[in-house]
Amino acid sequence: MLEYLKFRQAGGLILIQMPVTKQAIKKVRSDSRKTIVNLRVKKALKKAIVAFHKKPTQTLLKIIYKTADKAAKTNVIHKNKAARIKSRLSKLISVSKKQG
Repeated sequence: MLEYLKFRQAGGLILIQMPVTKQAIKKVRSDSRKTIVNLRVKKALKKAIVAFHKKPTQTLLKIIYKTADKAAKTNVIHKNKAARIKSRLSKLISVSKKQG
């Protein structure tokens, strides 16, 4: 008979096979907390990017730089992905300056 742990997360209810050792139980608990924090960071970054695409401004670019760097520093996203995001969005702002 398998036992399952129930966790509530952003996407709904998740069932995880019950770990055996005490430390593994603690690890599952801490992993679920970290997952929630990481999802918040990712959502903040995506929200900033969407806002930037609607209206590219220098202040929004600063916010994106800050959130992307913080996400890369805490290993939520890879550092190369953060660099790629910043590069592509800074190109958009330079194109909009040339047109405007």
